[in-house]
Amino acid sequence: MRPHLSLDVRDVPRSAAFYERVFDRRPQKQTADYAKFDLDEPGLNLSLVSSTGAISSVNHLGLEVESADEVATWRERLQQAGIAGMVQENIACCFARQDKFWFTDPDGNDWEVFTVHEQLAVTGPLSQTGCCVPKENDVSDAAGCAK
Repeated sequence: MRPHLSLDVRDVPRSAAFYERVFDRRPQKQTADYAKFDLDEPGLNLSLVSSTGAISSVNHLGLEVESADEVATWRERLQQAGIAGMVQENIACCFARQDKFWFTDPDGNDWEVFTVHEQLAVTGPLSQTGCCVPKENDVSDAAGCAK
C-alpha cells in the first residue's frame, strides 16, 4: 500500500521542479498542467494538478522517518538543493518527543520531515502543547509558529 496525494498548485512546472529537488528524482509524467511522482522511498504517489483558482487547504504535510540521522540526511540534502527550513530537535509536539525539519513548497504548503523518539502522555488540548507549523520558514527559532 502507498498513499496518494494530489495537490492543486498555481504553477505545475515550478512545483514539479521544487519537488524534483525535494525527492531527488524527476516526475514520472509531466505536462503543462499535471505532474506525477511515483516514489518508492518514501512510498508516495504525488500528483500536482494545475489549480482552477483555489489552492488546497491542509494544516501541513509530513514524512516520518526512522531516525534522527535520517532527519539530518533529509535536511542536509534539501539545504544543498536550496530548500531552507527550520530545524527543531528534541521538541515536544503532538504529544510526542521529536526531531524535525520544516520546509515550504511554492504554494505555501508546509512539510515536516520528522522522527518520533517517544510518545508522551495526552495532557490536554493540542492547542496548549506548543506544537506549531513555522510561519514562512523562520529558520532562527520557533517564535514564528502559528497556533
